[in-house]
Amino acid sequence: MNEMHASSLGIIGMGLMGSAVMKMTGATRGWDADDSRCVNAPTANDVFGHCAVVFLCLPNSNIVRDVLRAAAFKPGQIIIDTSTGDPREMTALGAELNAQGVHYLDATVSGSSAQMLQRDVLVMVGGDTEVFEQCRDWFAHFAREVIHVGPCGSGAKMKLATNLVLGLNRAALAEGLAFAEQLDLDLAQTLDVMRRSMAYSRIMDTKGEKMITQDFTPQAKLSQHLKDVRLMLAASAIPLPLSETHRELLEKAEALGYGEADNSAVIQAILKP
Repeated sequence: MNEMHASSLGIIGMGLMGSAVMKMTGATRGWDADDSRCVNAPTANDVFGHCAVVFLCLPNSNIVRDVLRAAAFKPGQIIIDTSTGDPREMTALGAELNAQGVHYLDATVSGSSAQMLQRDVLVMVGGDTEVFEQCRDWFAHFAREVIHVGPCGSGAKMKLATNLVLGLNRAALAEGLAFAEQLDLDLAQTLDVMRRSMAYSRIMDTKGEKMITQDFTPQAKLSQHLKDVRLMLAASAIPLPLSETHRELLEKAEALGYGEADNSAVIQAILKP
């Protein structure tokens, strides 16, 4: 990728995910509400004004809407929204931008910023097929696989469905390790046995050691997953009893002060009375 190509890409939101996108794509312009994180962009409109393709790496769809309402777009510009947001909001945003001659993809990411830096995330994209194909090479810089999952809003829907299972896997691992500790089992050996057993899930590889050592340096923040679980419950027309219980655990962990910690800190909600 040459420098001129990299300069056509900008990023709004320079947190963990936005910084990883910048590093992996070679983008040279990024803006964040935290001035210390900005890269060659004093304002959000500086990014929109200079870049043909803009990645949004923001905490939720409400913030996305606020940023886009204040944006000065260029005709034909492509907005790639990696945020895990409300599918209804993202569908509406896509329609609004399309009416302004701007293309919008909701391109949600399955995996953490640390995994993105290893090019080991899955990207699930909703939006126009032709626009998706135009952006495929960008996704290839940081994704092991990218899948077009349907019209605008479908990426957000698929992310919520996959995150539901992912989050419950993480909560189940936390409960299993807490149970093993109560039984006086060696936790390192327990994790090793779990990995070898039919109970195995990839979450054991990424979160098991963090739970055992209580190293909650964030790869993905607990409060962000709590936001996702609330979106799942709001979007569902059927009861989600396991997700309701998961929400209560996450809310307890947040109340204990772990909202900004890694989502593996959900184990604290089980270990602490």
